[in-house]
Amino acid sequence: MLNHNLLHYEVPTTEAEIIKDAILRHCIYEGNQMIPQMAAALGYSVPTVAKYVGELLNEKFFIECGKMDSHRGRKPIIYGVNPSACYFVGVDIARFALNIGLMNIVGEMVFESTIDDFHFENTPATLDKVHQCIMEFLTQSGVDVERVGLVNINISGRVNSDTGESYSIFNFEENDEPLATILSEKIGLPVRIENDSRAMTFGDLSMGNARGYRNALFVNASWGLGLGIIVGGELYYGRHGYSGEIGHINVYDNEIMCHCGKKGCLETEVSGFAIHRKLLERIRQGQTSVLSPRVASGQPISTRDIVRAATNNEDPLCIELIEQTGAELGRQLANLINIFNPEAVIVGGVLALADEYFVNPIRSAIRKYSLKLMCKDVEVVVSANPLKAGMIGACMIARQTFFPKSR
Repeated sequence: MLNHNLLHYEVPTTEAEIIKDAILRHCIYEGNQMIPQMAAALGYSVPTVAKYVGELLNEKFFIECGKMDSHRGRKPIIYGVNPSACYFVGVDIARFALNIGLMNIVGEMVFESTIDDFHFENTPATLDKVHQCIMEFLTQSGVDVERVGLVNINISGRVNSDTGESYSIFNFEENDEPLATILSEKIGLPVRIENDSRAMTFGDLSMGNARGYRNALFVNASWGLGLGIIVGGELYYGRHGYSGEIGHINVYDNEIMCHCGKKGCLETEVSGFAIHRKLLERIRQGQTSVLSPRVASGQPISTRDIVRAATNNEDPLCIELIEQTGAELGRQLANLINIFNPEAVIVGGVLALADEYFVNPIRSAIRKYSLKLMCKDVEVVVSANPLKAGMIGACMIARQTFFPKSR
């Protein structure tokens, strides 16, 4: 039922509710229209649509958006969704930052916040910190929380979005309930959880450089390594929603323990975590870097710090490590290209900010290791917004979950 108190939104059941819901969702995704346009698209009569558009106006879901120019008779009115009717919150949990965004019902970002002093650890204290930051964000945004339909929170690892369960992080033994339920109780709003790489893919598919591609691979190269898969213009989830764990393909006999609990994962050599480990090892062996003083003093170093050292300071050691990582990632992507035959590979995450130092080695390795017919037309592009694609995707997923394009 369409209720202006959006926390009590329910799937429509009566004929009137179904028609109003269809009109609303149609205009959310198709934009402002006249009543005859809505009627033709939805298959209802003009009087029926006019009646329920009137109710949507009274309920503050619709607004008048002007009149269409007409040479005779009355000018027909154009109607659209009221942008302030409903809002969605997207939260992207990264290793060294927490990005939170507020999106209105028509898909416009209206408020954003980045917490740069955030440092992820898989502990109850970090979960409490996330909750605290979300509550502060809602206060700072000034939005009426009763107009927030859904909060989507991105986390890394294995996530079942349908059940709200996380099997990799914030999965503490004392918690019997799904993570989404726990967070919903803490925040006081409906909560959905999503895998971070998949949310980044959806963000770029909706509002970034992945738009227009029917079949593509999105690489999240950050502290860890994840993959989003686009098939037929839609996100591919797999049976339980665990698809895309490219970072945990067993590739190496290196005896390096991955955070997943296994050894030899791709992520142990190809990730921000791996670059960080190698940087510290090389500096301690006597090699120099602009980051050497920070290593000596024990200060924390993020993936972004390493990228900045390469791009801003032309630090040879950081450039070398980033280029090596790009080349090895490209070799593994060549295998996926041979399997999926995609139109494009979109590179996102913090390492994408290294641009030519990271992306050019990827392109070269793809050409070297994939079949010529497979790779000759594959575009390798950088995400439109490597740092915010996850936040945007989280908002877009919340919006589409709350108001699906079709029922």
